[in-house]
Amino acid sequence: MTAEPLETLPVNGSEVTLLGTAHVSRASAEAVERLIDNGAFQAVAVELCASRYQALVTPDHLAQMDLMQVIRQGKAAMVAASLAMAAYQQRIAEQFGIEPGAEQRKAIEMAERHSLPLLLIDREIGITLKRTAAALPWWKRWTLLTGLALSLLSREEVEEEEIEKLKEGDILETTFAEFAHDRRDLYRPLIEERDQYMAARLLQEIDDNGQEEILAVVGAGHLKGLKRYLRSGFEDPQRKIEELEAVPEGSRWPKLVPWIVVALVLAGFVLGFARSPRLGWELVGNWVFINGTLSAVGAALAAAHPLTVLTAFVAAPITSLNPTIGAGMVAAAAELWLRKPTVRDFRDLRRDTARWTGWWKNRVSRTLLVFLFSTLGSAAGTYLAGFLIAGKLAGAG
Repeated sequence: MTAEPLETLPVNGSEVTLLGTAHVSRASAEAVERLIDNGAFQAVAVELCASRYQALVTPDHLAQMDLMQVIRQGKAAMVAASLAMAAYQQRIAEQFGIEPGAEQRKAIEMAERHSLPLLLIDREIGITLKRTAAALPWWKRWTLLTGLALSLLSREEVEEEEIEKLKEGDILETTFAEFAHDRRDLYRPLIEERDQYMAARLLQEIDDNGQEEILAVVGAGHLKGLKRYLRSGFEDPQRKIEELEAVPEGSRWPKLVPWIVVALVLAGFVLGFARSPRLGWELVGNWVFINGTLSAVGAALAAAHPLTVLTAFVAAPITSLNPTIGAGMVAAAAELWLRKPTVRDFRDLRRDTARWTGWWKNRVSRTLLVFLFSTLGSAAGTYLAGFLIAGKLAGAG
């Protein structure tokens, strides 16, 4: 027997045994080993998606990342946020001598040892992060991201209260909640939706493959919801999965703002030259200097190569007039060309980013910082220069 929460439910002619684990408990890993060793199960389900599974079983999987493709696809901020969360979890591991996810590793190991199918039933973490962001108002999203960033600079120890919450609940929710003021904003995308998703995945597996006995290793915080949804079921599990995998489209107006700003700036240049060539060139000079300087400062704060800083200065005034390409992308491309990350940089990425100084030391994370900081600098420069141009036109009117 095990002291961990354990419940067996009849589901569509099969039986699903839910083992509620603590993601930071050695006892949970031992319970997983004992249960699978009993030989009573035909399949093992784990609270992992394909990405998190790869992170567990292939520690060097980050070495396969195409950094420029990550930046081009607009995933740089998400990768940086994922690394920041991993850094927080690494602090827990170091402070308490525990390894988050040990019970999932043990489940994978035991399933392989007994030649049992391994079912990855959790939703992709990237989709979960996007749906979490979409569920938050922009100011709470900003607070969350700021908290993640500031956590890298903090050397304060994680409070015992947070560890207890982690033992009782979900590792993603607890990590996010460390930087959010209201856990209620996080509950639906991080807990309730994933309860539904994992239940739908289990129902789908039973319908498709008919395993009679499945052991599902999930965080104790998911037990209540999983039981409820497994008992009630879904009319069409596949349709439910597709619904929960859909990423909500954001409002259109934020995408229109950059184009509106570009139109106003260009109109300002035209109006300036119409009044006098001297005023027109003065406005162009202000645009180039402010936009280029702030983007270059951002690159410099990321400890970019001097030529990358120069590239950011030159690129920002031009790219800011074309919202389809950003100064950060050009600066990051220059940094990659000048300081190509080594295999060691990719291999040590998670360990290096566990310390804030490591973000500037590792060439991979530093490139992400170059992209983010030069982008923020260019954005700030665009609006500052735009207001200055408007002010000079009004004063000269």
